[in-house]
Amino acid sequence: MPATTAFRRGLAVIAALPLLTLAACGYGSEADDDSSAQKVAAGAKKIDGLDSVKIGYFGNLTHGTALVGRNKGNFQKALGATEAKYQVFNAGPSEIEALNSGAIDIGWIGPSPAINGYTKSAGNNLRIIGGSASGGVKLVVNPKKIKSLKDVKGKKIATPQLGNTQDVAFLNWIAEQGWKVDAESGKGDVSVVRTDNKVTPDAYKSGSIDGAWVPEPTASKLVAEGAKVLLDEGDLWPDKKFVITNIIVRQAFLKEHPKAVEAVLKASVDTNKWINANPDAAKTAANAQLKTDSGKALPAEVLDPAWKSIQFTDDPLAATLNTEAEHAVKAGLLENPKLDGIYDLTPLNKVLKAEGASTVDDAGLGAK
Repeated sequence: MPATTAFRRGLAVIAALPLLTLAACGYGSEADDDSSAQKVAAGAKKIDGLDSVKIGYFGNLTHGTALVGRNKGNFQKALGATEAKYQVFNAGPSEIEALNSGAIDIGWIGPSPAINGYTKSAGNNLRIIGGSASGGVKLVVNPKKIKSLKDVKGKKIATPQLGNTQDVAFLNWIAEQGWKVDAESGKGDVSVVRTDNKVTPDAYKSGSIDGAWVPEPTASKLVAEGAKVLLDEGDLWPDKKFVITNIIVRQAFLKEHPKAVEAVLKASVDTNKWINANPDAAKTAANAQLKTDSGKALPAEVLDPAWKSIQFTDDPLAATLNTEAEHAVKAGLLENPKLDGIYDLTPLNKVLKAEGASTVDDAGLGAK
């Protein structure tokens, strides 16, 4: 079976399976109403006549804008009397399915799920409307088994999921070393072991993997278990910047409710500005939201290094998304995608201009 076919079937299976950790809605865990939702300013009005805006994100530090923005009540403040409702996801395919079905309107998500969602719908469902984060991805290894990059050959290295953002990046790095790996099976000069981030620390402790190419906070969790950082993915990119989290929206929602979209984007811009001005307080807020969402906060030895490795930005870093798509094509995981129109940065640039900030570029992939 060709790798591309297997990849697509794998996505379909993942999207169709009822994830055990998800709530009865079938997509993501639907959180309790925030107290912030009750703190609507007197005289506030509904935006675009909407009762609510449904927002999705992952419980990852790389989705820190959403975590902090929710914790600080920024989205609710921007939406006025329109309620901000939230769902927390564990995997990109389930969030894309939720967006496609209308279970969420706007979401924070990684570049590979966004690319896959856009191409699978022939460009008819989602748009990327803003950036959120760069960086926060590392190759961490067992220092007793791997002392240099060349020692990765012949070892078992975990990535989160077949065809996910980190999996594509690792496969591309392997190819650049001149090594061969079958993308579908993960077998070759390096054994690529697809392992859920929640399981990866235990897999490392048991010795079933020798390292992992993973996002934060999983990378720092492994370091806390004795692993060492062998490579920061940021070092492989120009200016050490690459997209790890973007903001997406249903095209129909963007067309029908532009003021609501602008409100969420304004809250995102304000949140990123506050995060960058108050990194310690922002780190605390993100961790508090993680505890609310999952019942468990991150310990300082994991939280502190993880947070430092992530840069929060409104810029979607569109050129790097296009490069990541090229990497997936080279790995045989994606046929040449048509990404023209995947971005609509008009609402974001309107917000940025109003804030007196620099506008951002879509690298020629904007909606016409």
